[in-house]
Amino acid sequence: MTQRISPAGRLRGCLRLPGDKSISHRYALLAAIAEGPSRIRNYASGADCQSTLGCLRALGVPVEQQDSEVLIRGGGLDGLREPAETLDAGNSGSTMRMLAGILAGQAFTSRMSGDESLSRRPMDRIMRPLQAMGASIQARDGRYPPLAIRGARLGAIEYDLPVASAQVKTCVLLAGLYAEGVTRVREPVRTRDHTEIALREFGAEVEAQNRVIAVRGRPRLLGRDLTAPGDLSTAAFFLAAALLLLDSSLIIQNVGLNPTRSALLDFLVSMGADIRIPRLAEQAGELAGDLEVRSSRVRGGVIEKELTAALIDEIPVLAVLGAASQEGLVVRDAAELRIKETDRIATLAENLRRMGVTIEVAPDGFRVPGRQSFRAAELDSFGDHRIAMACAVAALVADGESTIADAGAAAVSFPGFFQTLAEVRE
Repeated sequence: MTQRISPAGRLRGCLRLPGDKSISHRYALLAAIAEGPSRIRNYASGADCQSTLGCLRALGVPVEQQDSEVLIRGGGLDGLREPAETLDAGNSGSTMRMLAGILAGQAFTSRMSGDESLSRRPMDRIMRPLQAMGASIQARDGRYPPLAIRGARLGAIEYDLPVASAQVKTCVLLAGLYAEGVTRVREPVRTRDHTEIALREFGAEVEAQNRVIAVRGRPRLLGRDLTAPGDLSTAAFFLAAALLLLDSSLIIQNVGLNPTRSALLDFLVSMGADIRIPRLAEQAGELAGDLEVRSSRVRGGVIEKELTAALIDEIPVLAVLGAASQEGLVVRDAAELRIKETDRIATLAENLRRMGVTIEVAPDGFRVPGRQSFRAAELDSFGDHRIAMACAVAALVADGESTIADAGAAAVSFPGFFQTLAEVRE
């Protein structure tokens, strides 16, 4: 699918976004191993979260879906069934990494694969702790999908994450549900805590202190009725576009504002963004609220160290904003971007250069000077949903019509992205 995007005058209106991907994955996985029915409203519409539901169905979990509402009838910790075929995680690294933690504690062997992009993404970060707990895992070349996971009676471990990763942390904590005793994970820096919150909501015993998260094994999890707030990472694209386009005024309703994710808003405000939160409430342990954003003359900034880990998903669109800012954007300590759906440093640089934007690339980041303009160009998502949406934001402020090849990749996280963008642009 090739998407054509012409320059926009401004963004105006009010919109709601699909449910947070990270939260939706976790709610579905825990609902599948809880006892009784769970109803999840505003479940994420993207292909990644649909891959999680598909894997759960293949594991014998009754899953019903009507629009954005999902009903999952869990059979408890030991209620999964050996799959008849290889589990297909599609493009979803979240599905593969997090579900692996649950599969490691089963009394059967599972196989998981994904699409071409996922098959290039290393899985040794989850393999090492799961093997230390007693599971047997085989992978192509010792680290790449497909994975063969032979479940076992797991033992609790204390694991120091070598690199900050909420997905790896989640994998180990979910495996810890099947281990005797208490499993502890120590983070080098704090990452998003959706897993800890969701575990408590379903009834697990979880403690978190000084970046050490502990979960006691063999809890009784009970089904819940939950609503996923809107995805803040998706909101980032609309926030950036509204900041860039003069006279824009946009309200995004019921967005997840978990403090471990709010670094995006803190960073944008530090750049000079006019963003307000007129409503804030708590739902099932997660903060959510409305965001009001107006066009702003932003300064620029530096993303490094702990901030890089907190903003890793938003960096592509922040690079677009940085190029138009007063002082530009510097990103360091972001080697993780090299092993996402694409090498996001390389694919971002390629597209910005096609638009006449200067970007200086380093092994673990880049520098984008400020005060740059965007030239209309033929862009390419390279199959990466966040690159597709970042290109769309850049195209809105270009000097003519741009095209985005493989724009359908946006459906991985937000199938209605281009339609929603069209509805609020003027």
